[in-house]
Amino acid sequence: MKVQPAQFREVVWTHYTQHGRHDLPWRKTTDPYKIVVSEMMLQQTQVSRVLPKYKAFVKQWRSARALANAPLSAVLEAWQGLGYNRRAKSLHECAKQVVQEHDGRWPRTYAELLKLPGIGPYTAGAVMAFSYNEPVPIIETNIRTVYLHHFFADVNKVTEIEILRLSADYLDQKNPREWYWALMDYGAHLKQAVGNPNKRAISYTKQSPFAGSDRQIRGAIIKLLTTGSYTLAAIHASLAQFSNERIARQLVKLTNENMVQKHRQRYSLPD
Repeated sequence: MKVQPAQFREVVWTHYTQHGRHDLPWRKTTDPYKIVVSEMMLQQTQVSRVLPKYKAFVKQWRSARALANAPLSAVLEAWQGLGYNRRAKSLHECAKQVVQEHDGRWPRTYAELLKLPGIGPYTAGAVMAFSYNEPVPIIETNIRTVYLHHFFADVNKVTEIEILRLSADYLDQKNPREWYWALMDYGAHLKQAVGNPNKRAISYTKQSPFAGSDRQIRGAIIKLLTTGSYTLAAIHASLAQFSNERIARQLVKLTNENMVQKHRQRYSLPD
């Protein structure tokens, strides 16, 4: 049974009070660096997989300056198990820009955050809310789930503008930080209880299968190169489950993206 709009906040807050994930480590900090690390790790990745990686990552590199000084190869190695290695590179570049252009201090405005590598509208809004407790309307998958469930129960092709309008209308102006935590936890619960309403949003795209995909090949190449440098023949031999042609194609792309470097006849991760 759907609640009426007047009951909406009470439902969300009650669930958060009783079932909220209050012990998540990125909820115990307002450090924008740690917020950005957590948000980039959490993109399309389950919380259970992120938890140990996040703890190890922020222990190894405690600030943007520390991360900026690390070789990309070390960052990619630490990222293994999370997938989407391009996020690690974006995070590394983001840290470098914070150091080079802001002397290691994170921007405090939404517009300035958007200028950083890998920072899109959601992540910029998340930093504003979780680090600075500023009431900026944001949408991510769990937040979208809540609004679709309660306000668009029988509607298909819901636009992001419609959901963003509700995000703004119901935003807690004094405590946006916890309000978004509450929405996210309630949305995660709804996905388990009623399925995934996001399928009714225009923005929804079904994730393509990982097995046999170019993403799997790219990930396998990066994982292999965390163990050392290899010739093309050695890469083919180590990744024999994929065709030589597909491996070569992804190596070219990874090299062009500066995710992999080639020196003479050997491939390795960038320094």
